[in-house]
Amino acid sequence: MSVHQAAIEWQRAPNAADAQTYSRNHHALLNGGQTVKVSAGVDFKGDADCADPEQLLLSALGSCHMFTFLAIAEIQGYTVEHYRDTPVGHLEKNAQGRMAITRIELSPAVRFSGDKQPDEAALAKLHASAHRNCFIANTISAAVTVQPSA
Repeated sequence: MSVHQAAIEWQRAPNAADAQTYSRNHHALLNGGQTVKVSAGVDFKGDADCADPEQLLLSALGSCHMFTFLAIAEIQGYTVEHYRDTPVGHLEKNAQGRMAITRIELSPAVRFSGDKQPDEAALAKLHASAHRNCFIANTISAAVTVQPSA
C-alpha cells in the first residue's frame, strides 16, 4: 500500500565516556529534512543527550496508536482536544534468551470537547480498536497494554 523510508548515518569517532571504544552517536534522517540525534542507551555506552532506538520504537508505537485513536474517535463523532502518552518499554530477555523490548505499556490521557463524551466503556473500546488497527502494534512482537490515564 505504501513505502516508508529513513536513513541513518554514522561516522567513527571516539566515545566521550570510554576512550577504549567508538561513539554510538549517529543521525536518523527523516522526511522534511529532519535530523534526529540518536545513540545507544546510556547502559550501552550511548550518549544521554540523544534519543535511543528503544525510545524511537516507543515513540513510533505511541504515535501510531494515537493516530489510529484520533481517526476512530473522529469517525464515531468525538472531538479530541488533547492527547498525551508516556509509553514505557521493558528491555529484558525474551523466551529465546535474547534481549528484546518484551513489554510496552501505553498510558494515553485524552481530553474531549463537545457534547458527545465517551464514558469509560466507550473509551476502552476506542483504545481497543486503535490498538487492534495500529500498524506498528501489528508489526512488533512485544506485548502491548493500554491503560488510559486521566
